[in-house]
Amino acid sequence: MNRLLVVLSFVLASPVLAQDIPAIPFDGSDPLKMPKDMYLGEATGVAVNAKGHIFVLSRGNTTGPAYGAAAAQLLEFDPTGKFVREIGKNLYAWSFGHTVRIDRGQNIWVADKGSDMVIKFSPAGRVLLVFGRKQESSDKETGPLEHPKPPLPAENGRFRQVTDVAFDPAGNAFISDGYINSRVAKVDRNGNWVKSWGDRGNKPGEFNTPHSIAADAKGNIYVADRGNRRVQVFDGEGTFLREFTIDVPYDAKARPAIGNLPDAAKIEASGNPKTMMPGAPWAVCITPGPNQVLYASDAFPGRVYKLSLEGKVLGVLGESGKQLKQFGWIHEIACPSENLLYVAELLNWRVQKLVLHPKK
Repeated sequence: MNRLLVVLSFVLASPVLAQDIPAIPFDGSDPLKMPKDMYLGEATGVAVNAKGHIFVLSRGNTTGPAYGAAAAQLLEFDPTGKFVREIGKNLYAWSFGHTVRIDRGQNIWVADKGSDMVIKFSPAGRVLLVFGRKQESSDKETGPLEHPKPPLPAENGRFRQVTDVAFDPAGNAFISDGYINSRVAKVDRNGNWVKSWGDRGNKPGEFNTPHSIAADAKGNIYVADRGNRRVQVFDGEGTFLREFTIDVPYDAKARPAIGNLPDAAKIEASGNPKTMMPGAPWAVCITPGPNQVLYASDAFPGRVYKLSLEGKVLGVLGESGKQLKQFGWIHEIACPSENLLYVAELLNWRVQKLVLHPKK
């Protein structure tokens, strides 16, 4: 009952509380210049390297039957949005792309939910490391993975609908896994499996769809525990440090990007995943130093939130919709600086460039 009251309190909060969290003025643009006869599908991932090149993971170039078609394409653009190349064309791991990240060595990492694999490419586009294993197409029983309750025990080195990857200063990679498994896996800079932690649930250290992951300059790991509507923070060994939720008042007339208006009170009372509740983090990103901040997004009311690393909301921007400066299910955020963001949208099939103008 107490959690229900919390939900109602931020939905019905007074305008005075709303004024305490500033709306951040910003500009939005669609910077990508696609080659002739090439189109984005659902834009699931976006990352930016040290040269300002933009990497987009798109569920485009679909192959196979209409039901269950393989959908993943990794595209690179220069800082002006000009198309540079497609990386990994016809790669064996491409199935249903989820996120793309750039590490400190400018290597490119992709998490593919459909093939249960994470691939590390060199800056030149060469496959360097392969994690997980795709189901064999020769097996009669090969098909979409089921979601058993309770879940099957996780297995070292394998993933079940993997979602994202982050990197600490020592070069270790942390992989969020995922829609079926409910854990974080750690591999060292050489690709050796180190450990994993977490299981399905809502207690500290448990997850309900760890959907996005980021690391700060100290090597602490921030997990967007989407189904539990919270961000959990761990040290690099998986020790739970803290959690926080994003509780920001919103306009009662706000419309979802798609589907019926979510009823936050009913979702909370039902015990079902809180994916469509306000503040449920779909994507997280942490800016470079020295003064790091975290950006997160939700599907409804479709906003981007600026937070301190302790979880204090510093500002909010955007809303659901089809136009520029509106969002249709932001699936990944790239934040090369505090006031420059790129967001990949599932429903609008695009990447938006956001330039923020916070009031001093």
